[in-house]
Amino acid sequence: MKKIINKPEDVVSEMLQGLADSRPDTIGLIPEKRIVYRKDPYLNKVGIISGSGSGHEPDQAFYVGRGMLDAACAGPVFAAPTLDAIVDASRMVDRGRGVLFLVKNYTGDRANFEMASEMLEFEGGPSTETIIINDDVAVKDSTFTAGRRGVAGAILVYKIVGAKSDEGSNLDDLKNLAMEVNSNLRTMGFALKPCTTPEKGSPTFDLEEDEIEIGVGLHGEPGRKRTSYQRANIIIKTLTDAVLQDLPFTAGDEVALMINGLGGTPIGELYIAANITHKLLRESAIRVHRTYVNNYCTSLDMEGCSVTLLKLNQEYKRLLDLPADIPIGYF
Repeated sequence: MKKIINKPEDVVSEMLQGLADSRPDTIGLIPEKRIVYRKDPYLNKVGIISGSGSGHEPDQAFYVGRGMLDAACAGPVFAAPTLDAIVDASRMVDRGRGVLFLVKNYTGDRANFEMASEMLEFEGGPSTETIIINDDVAVKDSTFTAGRRGVAGAILVYKIVGAKSDEGSNLDDLKNLAMEVNSNLRTMGFALKPCTTPEKGSPTFDLEEDEIEIGVGLHGEPGRKRTSYQRANIIIKTLTDAVLQDLPFTAGDEVALMINGLGGTPIGELYIAANITHKLLRESAIRVHRTYVNNYCTSLDMEGCSVTLLKLNQEYKRLLDLPADIPIGYF
């Protein structure tokens, strides 16, 4: 294994410190709790927090900033953030108007955010609400979840809800908005090659050179099927058809499209996937308002990508189009 790391156990802490050092004007870090938070003034707003295992960068620490998250709680690689970190982050970002947790559907993440909410309620605040994001259409349940997984579509929820929070909306309205966006959001991905975790130093699952995994999860958990390698047109059509049929999306819909790299795929190949998806959407008479192509929610160095569609209305479009000031600079 050759990677830009020192000791495997220091990967997350050194990465987060590098993030904070790169944006000292706007990004703060509590190293012992792995909490990344906004430093710029943000008043009269509901705090927006997400958190999950590390290894999915830029999700979620790199989305902390004006117009998106107020704090992110990072766990070890592929492991949930701690209860203490979530509680401390909630107190840190609370401005007297409560805190909204945006949590992808993984058992450990859900459990710790739910316990944090109960602890904060018992101790007198701040008030919290939790939205579970479950945009992955690939499987009903997985080894990490009860119900659908939350994957790359979560970043569009961060963007829309974060922008609305900066406008001063209250906790109940933001909770309802997050629920609505999640209900209009669908994703499915595939893997060409598995990822390698720093501590293990070897692939997290076996995949033969001529095989691909359709519907793979962010941690390498199984998808819908394992099949022989196929051309991009066939793979991306399989993903896009599954996403389109699930909501379902229909002719005349307007969408945001995200082609998300899983960490090890060249950007050029992601744009090939975008080209194919645009053609398929035109054939279905579905209009694309905005297209996002990059690594948004990865699985370390896994090769492959996911296709996300969000059915839009005028308010979603307005909030997506507002600028955000985050370290990764994607929005």
